[in-house]
Amino acid sequence: MAKSLKVTQIKSVISEKQNQRDTLRSLGLKRIGQSVVREDSQQLQGYLRAVAHLVKVEEINE
Repeated sequence: MAKSLKVTQIKSVISEKQNQRDTLRSLGLKRIGQSVVREDSQQLQGYLRAVAHLVKVEEINE
């Protein structure tokens, strides 16, 4: 069974590079405190690595 990850934006995108803003938007995050649940994949891991300083990641047991 694939594991799921809960991704929460914890910092603002103001003064961040455009590619990091685009990455957060592609994850579905628009504002601080917003969370999304995504299935873990190689692509998601790359996204999270790019914006690790802006998000908090939690593993969810379903």
